[in-house]
Amino acid sequence: MLAFLPAPVRGLLAFLLFVLNTVFWCIPLYAVQLLKLAVPHPGWRAFHARGLIRIARAWIDGNHAIMALTQRIEWDVRGLEGLRGDCWYLVIANHQSWVDIVVLLRVLHRRIPFPKFFIKQELIWLPLLGGAWWALDFPFMKRHSAAYLAAHPEARGQDWETTRQMCARCRDTPTTLLNFLEGTRFRPEKHARQQSPYRYLLRPKAGGLAFALDALADRLRTLLDVTIVYPDGYSTFLDLFAGRIRRVIVRIRPLAIPAELRGGDYRHDPEFREAIQRWTRQLWADKDALIEELLGRGQATPD
Repeated sequence: MLAFLPAPVRGLLAFLLFVLNTVFWCIPLYAVQLLKLAVPHPGWRAFHARGLIRIARAWIDGNHAIMALTQRIEWDVRGLEGLRGDCWYLVIANHQSWVDIVVLLRVLHRRIPFPKFFIKQELIWLPLLGGAWWALDFPFMKRHSAAYLAAHPEARGQDWETTRQMCARCRDTPTTLLNFLEGTRFRPEKHARQQSPYRYLLRPKAGGLAFALDALADRLRTLLDVTIVYPDGYSTFLDLFAGRIRRVIVRIRPLAIPAELRGGDYRHDPEFREAIQRWTRQLWADKDALIEELLGRGQATPD
């Protein structure tokens, strides 16, 4: 444990180790991806896709070792019982910062199939990570403004087509799809602008959830509703590297996905759209109440 080091030294060391670990594993990851693309044969590509997942898991193992070496975090995690590596899962979680991804990978790693999460299209250009996410077949989603969609209505179906294509490649291999339903990280100004009815959450967006349930209707049976709480307040990567995150609370609630919500036409069926939005709102109301209970703040406002 290097937690005794001064925060600036520990933060710099942790950051450098994370970068070195990423560079180290990206080299074989990119090499295997090139081999995968070299021959357009399904069996060849499936073999190399499994190799990419093994490399990604080793990469995450390295990140966990770095965290254990440089951080002193108390993990309060409940709900891991019964998770399996041979099932399809849909994971939803509240979203506060990029640390959420580190937390999710920490608690779910090797307990369920390797997770793939929806990423903004712009992040494909992020050095090293963007190419790694592309190689691992993460779905990149385009965010269009309301004005753009009004002028280009054909763009409304782009994210659905991206989801459909990615899910089609997941039909034969157990997969985990991770979706932050809020669509962006929580900020007080965003919360106020949305006039969100929840104390600790932004309004959820059900579209991505519905698209995945449609594309993998015969595979997805279980939703993992994950709630992440940082009792010490809003936490960033800088806080993580510097050792300022002392405690993380995670609650995992496995839920059976109602049969009537799998395979519906979210875009063209108003009744189905309302049904899945109503289900999502209830999930979010339950999550909001749980966060308040875990924080034990009573009437306090969110950080």
